[in-house]
Amino acid sequence: MLGKFSYHNPTKLYFGEDALEYLNEELPKYGNTVQLIYGGGSIKKNGLYDEVVAILKKNGKTVVDDGGVMPNPTVDKLREGVRIARENKVDLLLAVGGGSCCDYAKAVSVSVNCDEDPWDKYYIRFEEPDCEIVPVGCVLTMAGTGSEMNGGSVITNHEQKLKIGHVFGDEVMPKFSILNPKYTMSLPKRQMVAGIYDIFNHICEQYFSGEDDNTSDYIAEALMKSVVNSSLVAIENPEDYEARSNIMWAATWALNTLIAKGK
Repeated sequence: MLGKFSYHNPTKLYFGEDALEYLNEELPKYGNTVQLIYGGGSIKKNGLYDEVVAILKKNGKTVVDDGGVMPNPTVDKLREGVRIARENKVDLLLAVGGGSCCDYAKAVSVSVNCDEDPWDKYYIRFEEPDCEIVPVGCVLTMAGTGSEMNGGSVITNHEQKLKIGHVFGDEVMPKFSILNPKYTMSLPKRQMVAGIYDIFNHICEQYFSGEDDNTSDYIAEALMKSVVNSSLVAIENPEDYEARSNIMWAATWALNTLIAKGK
């Protein structure tokens, strides 16, 4: 394995069918007000919203809703989230959804206490935060981007016709992420398939980077095999827990653990 690298990932993962229960262990570490971030409302239809809110209230938290996060979250939505966080003086940003919700939460986290325009500072000038950062936690409902365990945050500016990603440092990574494969079972088939392609392509990005004989290659080959095998099972039976768990773990592992060659 050629080259040098430094690897550190501070995000704590809770994985499995009862993973949401560990939210009770994490919440006491943070202040009273939680900004609950989610997308178009599917978590209200499948009951996850009520489960999360019940745990938040059980722990004495004040819940501030921030729904409507769209795929490829926009800078206008970012500014709305920052306004909500500032007005309510939130102590924790809890993203319940897929990669877009996680991305958005991280963008809000570095912008709440920023005295400049966050789009210009983070996405045009690519500066790092020099203000207090609001901590982020994630409850993942769609596997694909790996945003639940990294500092990446992609924001879209339609006016400028730009979609830009900024990979922030360790301090912006989610403090914890909850991964229950069952939460992915209510996804429409097309979204599940899109996530699978996303995972496979990200593995390939690592696999085809550089030319040295790299240990990460062999891990990547195993992950690709696992994704292919598990996806075939999941397409036939979307409620196959083992297949769903393999897909979810492959996404997290591939995007946040593989060391790219030649980097």
